[in-house]
Order: sequence, then C-alpha cells, then structure tokens
Amino acid sequence: MAIDEALAAQVRAALADASHVREVKMFGGLGFVLNGHMVAASSDRGLLVRVGEPGEAEALAKPGAHPMVMNGRTMRGFVRVTGALDARSVESWLRLARVFVETLPAKESGAGSKRRRATR
Repeated sequence: MAIDEALAAQVRAALADASHVREVKMFGGLGFVLNGHMVAASSDRGLLVRVGEPGEAEALAKPGAHPMVMNGRTMRGFVRVTGALDARSVESWLRLARVFVETLPAKESGAGSKRRRATR
C-alpha cells in the first residue's frame, strides 16, 4: 500500500481549521489524528473515515462508501470511501467524521497504544 499524496493534501485542507491534528503512518497509508483520536486515513485504497457506530448507517448510504474490513473483520464505526474523491467530497466526509470524533474526550499527547483496539 502507498500514501495517496493528492488525497492526503485534500484531507489536510479539510482539517486546516482543526487544532491538535497529527499525521501518523497507519493502515498502509497516512492517518490523521485529531485530539488523540484517528479521524481519517488516506491511502491508494481510498479514504478511511471514523464516523462512529451512530453515524455508520448514514455514511454507508452514501455513494462509494463501504464497511471497513481489516483482516476479515468488519471494523464498526469506520467507513472506507472509494472512487473519485474531489476536495468538496473529502470535506463532506471529514465533516461527518469530525462530528463523531469531536465528541470524544481529548487524549493526552502520546496516549494510546498500537495494541489498543478501537471500541467505538
């Protein structure tokens, strides 16, 4: 897998107004972490957004959206978006993801572990 630099740039632009955003290599691409929580990732496989279980049905009803499957297991609350993604659609997906992620309590810098599984 590889980082889709054009998609990563669109995600950066969509998150430009957010403070406390970090970029981390993850999921075979580049993850974007907001207040200590992964909000999105970009790779050559498309855009991954964390919408939470409450927003999952709404997200999956949108064109190009698919359940996130990792190692044969569906990851609840995460949606993979494939197909043509322009700046406007990326912004829309990031707004949806931020609605959920911004409800989570901020983690302290360095908090979390690669071994810890997402529970939301």
